[in-house]
Amino acid sequence: MPTAATPTPEQIRRRSLQSGTIGAIVEWYEYTIYGVAAALVFGNLFFPNLSPGIGQIVSLATFGVGFLARPVGAFVAGHLGDRIGRKSTLILTFSVMTVATAAIGLVPTYQQIGVAAPLLLCVLRLAQGFAVGGEWGGAAIVAVENAPRERRGYFGAWPQIGVSAGLLLGTAAVSFSSWVSGDAFDEWGWRLPFLLSVVLAGVGFFIRLRATESPAFLAEKAKMDAELERRKAPAAILFRDHRKALLITVFGRFAEAGNYYLFTTFILSYVTTTLNVPKNYGLTASMIGAAVNIVMIPVFGALSDRIGRVRTFLIGGALIVVTTWPIFALVHTGHLWAIVAGVVLFLALGHAMVYAPLPALYCEMFPTAVRYSGISIGYQMASILLASFTPALAGAMVMWADGSLWMVIALVIVTTLIAMAAIAFAPDHRDRDLNETGGRHTEDAPAVAAS
Repeated sequence: MPTAATPTPEQIRRRSLQSGTIGAIVEWYEYTIYGVAAALVFGNLFFPNLSPGIGQIVSLATFGVGFLARPVGAFVAGHLGDRIGRKSTLILTFSVMTVATAAIGLVPTYQQIGVAAPLLLCVLRLAQGFAVGGEWGGAAIVAVENAPRERRGYFGAWPQIGVSAGLLLGTAAVSFSSWVSGDAFDEWGWRLPFLLSVVLAGVGFFIRLRATESPAFLAEKAKMDAELERRKAPAAILFRDHRKALLITVFGRFAEAGNYYLFTTFILSYVTTTLNVPKNYGLTASMIGAAVNIVMIPVFGALSDRIGRVRTFLIGGALIVVTTWPIFALVHTGHLWAIVAGVVLFLALGHAMVYAPLPALYCEMFPTAVRYSGISIGYQMASILLASFTPALAGAMVMWADGSLWMVIALVIVTTLIAMAAIAFAPDHRDRDLNETGGRHTEDAPAVAAS
């Protein structure tokens, strides 16, 4: 019988969900404010010797630099998470992210220390990327592994709101800082959101320290201590025995990995530099879109428990394909209501539907012994392949097309179709126990019809 010092199963489940969700929100807040700052001020502050257009592209490219470190973070955190535990690993990634973010808020500009300024900025951005590389997999796992079997899609969807909740908090913090600092925003106001991350991190640390390891991991760890095969590096086992699941994990993200940043980070730059509208237009659209996205992700996660992960994803992918041109047509008008409508349409429907079922779907494709490595490495490989420099690439495409968006529209549609093709081959394991999923024998035929 549980005592006051021993949490009940319900308390363990609740704390795990809080740990994955709140921690993800704080980390993505820290990650988002960099993207917003890169779109709005970093070009002038760290690359003033370049023309405004090129400086903007290079500034957005520093946003992509963080993605280069994500696979490294995924390998390291995956190994630690599968060996020593999910909780300790998540605390480590959280610490690295917080220190790097606060340090960015203190970095001198190009005018103060010259070329060392952008170099230092890139180093700290790499540290952010390393932390996020290990964060997503752990946050998803602690939620899914502690969830009731019939609600894994719903529980797994909650850490997914971290991206949009972080976007909402981040853009709100930037907007507040812009209001407080006024004309001095480019001078010192942009630093405030980075320094505020220290306060938010205190909340995240408290919640993560209260979380416990999942029964699935503890049971698997006991097996690892008795099986020589499991003493091999999780990544080695992953690439040897689970290549199909890994490929599905990588290519399945193509529908949202880069496209999310097109409709958030790139849009901020596009509406201010190409359409010459006030920067608050893009910020307003991002905040409203993020708020709606937060509401819809758990809804579609629950839907995946009813109709299947694969089917939910494919419906969302189809929505992205058919709405991309109308969405960009709305944004291109330059009207505030149209920009908001376009961003909300993408984040509330297409993105939410493809993003919500991924944690449960991916966790169900890998066995417990390599689950952290599998979903982290696959997820972050997709990030470096597609999401890393997508905003900068989109900016270059607009320049090449003389302000036209047709190349960007084609990019969204093609990448989404690739993702849909990959997920169509994913098996449906939503009715199985997590300890029974992910083995060689479970990598069966496509389960679109069954899902």
